[in-house]
Amino acid sequence: MTDLAILYEHPQWFAPLFAALDRRGLSYASFGPDGHWNPADGAIPAPVVLNRIAMSSFLRADEHPIFHTMALLDHWRRSGARVVNGADVMAIDASKARQLALIASLGLAIPETRVVHRAADIEAAAATLSFPLVVKANIGGSGAGIMRFDNMAELRWAVAEKELPVSVDGVLLVQDYVPARGGTITRIETLDRTYLYAIEIAGGGAFDLCPADACVADSNISMKSVEPAPELIAAVEKIADAMNLDVGGIEVMIDDRDGIPRFYDINALSNFVAQPLNVLGWDPHEKLIDWLDTLIAETKS
Repeated sequence: MTDLAILYEHPQWFAPLFAALDRRGLSYASFGPDGHWNPADGAIPAPVVLNRIAMSSFLRADEHPIFHTMALLDHWRRSGARVVNGADVMAIDASKARQLALIASLGLAIPETRVVHRAADIEAAAATLSFPLVVKANIGGSGAGIMRFDNMAELRWAVAEKELPVSVDGVLLVQDYVPARGGTITRIETLDRTYLYAIEIAGGGAFDLCPADACVADSNISMKSVEPAPELIAAVEKIADAMNLDVGGIEVMIDDRDGIPRFYDINALSNFVAQPLNVLGWDPHEKLIDWLDTLIAETKS
């Protein structure tokens, strides 16, 4: 048995992680979620399992692994594995509604939001908000499943013509459109519930704000390393601790109307930048591996 198993889906995103593990000489196995597993078989692939399944996986395959993976990770946990970002974390990662409810429960500001599961309820939900607003898929990825509406007539047309976003779990969010100050959002990455680094992303008002600089080459999205205000770092660590988030990023924007930071998205899949030495001046994969090495040592003690 290897020391570490990495469950992943995207074919290119984790090449830098694998390369860093190879440089360090750590024993690991990496594999995808496809195939079958036996709920009565208590064998685990490794003492430590790192979950790297993305919510955006449904964009790459209709038969996506999101819910299948939650069950598998929970099975491995019950069988004795230390699962990094396990089933409970993934269940919140897979629900923007749960994310917002968790953030709000901590006394932090979120965009004004209503949650529905029927298209027939969207107009009534929108009537409690002001326009412009957005309708979001509860499970999204890379900005997928977000539409802006400037008035009720536009929204009614989309409902009638069945042109609304579609979420793979059938849940939609009707949400206040927050004008982000300076057209930027900040993604704050955490490791073991502690601040790791932050990047500021300028997307010109776009919804598809993919934080990895590999996504920037052919778009007007730009990003840079920033140091958030201490109160933002404290808030993010509070969210990560409440969620029991092992590793991941939390996104916040400053509402240009009132200057209030509004937290709106939790990503259990850390999207470490593709060229960290150029963007950050250091490689966050090294700190992730240091922490994984500590977990491996704990399983052997």
